[in-house]
Amino acid sequence: MDLRVEIRKLAMQENVTLTELAKYIENKKQRAYSIQNLSTKIKKGTLNITELEIILEKLGYNIGFNKK
Repeated sequence: MDLRVEIRKLAMQENVTLTELAKYIENKKQRAYSIQNLSTKIKKGTLNITELEIILEKLGYNIGFNKK
């Protein structure tokens, strides 16, 4: 699974821009978080679990673990 593709796909489906996601993360984390920072982390695959949870919360999804 390509996280970059999946995040962008979900964002498009929910009509949420990366700018809106960056602002949402900034508000949740109570510190500066730019669109450039978000784009770089998505591109490099360096999002941490907290950032991913915040993004998915904004998009109306959650993380689940399924046993193989």
